[in-house]
Amino acid sequence: MQSTPSSPGWLLFVFSLPAVRATERVEVWRKLRRFGALQLPSSGYILPNTPENQEHLEWLAAVVRKGKGQASVIHASAIDDQPDDQLIQDFVRARSADYEQLLQGMKGPAALNNSAKTSRIRKRFEAIAAIDFFNSPLRSRMEAALARARSNDVASSAFSELRHKKRYKNRSWVTRPRPGIDRVSSAWLIRKFIDPQAHFVFSHDPKHHPNAVPFDMFQKGEFGHRGDDCTFETLRKAFGIRETGVAALAEMIHDADLQDSKFGRSEATSLDLVLIGWAQQNTTDEELLRRGIDLIAGLYEAISKGVKP
Repeated sequence: MQSTPSSPGWLLFVFSLPAVRATERVEVWRKLRRFGALQLPSSGYILPNTPENQEHLEWLAAVVRKGKGQASVIHASAIDDQPDDQLIQDFVRARSADYEQLLQGMKGPAALNNSAKTSRIRKRFEAIAAIDFFNSPLRSRMEAALARARSNDVASSAFSELRHKKRYKNRSWVTRPRPGIDRVSSAWLIRKFIDPQAHFVFSHDPKHHPNAVPFDMFQKGEFGHRGDDCTFETLRKAFGIRETGVAALAEMIHDADLQDSKFGRSEATSLDLVLIGWAQQNTTDEELLRRGIDLIAGLYEAISKGVKP
């Protein structure tokens, strides 16, 4: 099944504790949930086979044995009644449900202006992202929601500092991996109107690329979501790009990325779905960006020539 990442192999955790150890049993269950483990219908709990997950489970097995119980950590290349594709989708669904719960808490202007609540949600997001082993498509939605909330704290003076165009020629630009509709369209905008020789790199931490210009990340003073604007709109305004086709495209990207129907434009929504689908096919970040830029270039060409949907 091409739409899911390949399996890394699995770790199966099985344990038992005496009936009088109910408190310890509940604590083991809580730790397994914190590790992102899924319970198999038959028996045991499963995690992708990574060194970190093995360390977690070996440690937990030692805790169980210390509590007069029994525990085993089993390495498995496959589970006969649970195909890899099904297990991977189960992990994706579990993390998507976690992200959806957080997204509900981010809705409304009150949530965006509640820094204490946003801080709690961000910490919970970081914990979920750490166990999002197979890249739930809702992760990028959650990152965008947090970016919008954080943008309310960005100083306007820092934003104004970024308007000097000469500083942004022949540069590397860094953004998060697995680019979606806002990031690929922003990359297209950068190449076409800001920095024709732009080179793009991917990282969760721009400190790994100190000479690169961050966009659509979480750093202060960056080009990202600002107030009600997506990153594409922020870049357009920061560099004074007033071209009519870009203005129309900005409305489409806004509605596809933020899903708030602010402009009533649905033209880019299907492109967003295509990007999400490609992201689930093990497409590299570089290839995902290249294909996405081509999609946006085609949409812009149609807009410029007055093609109606």
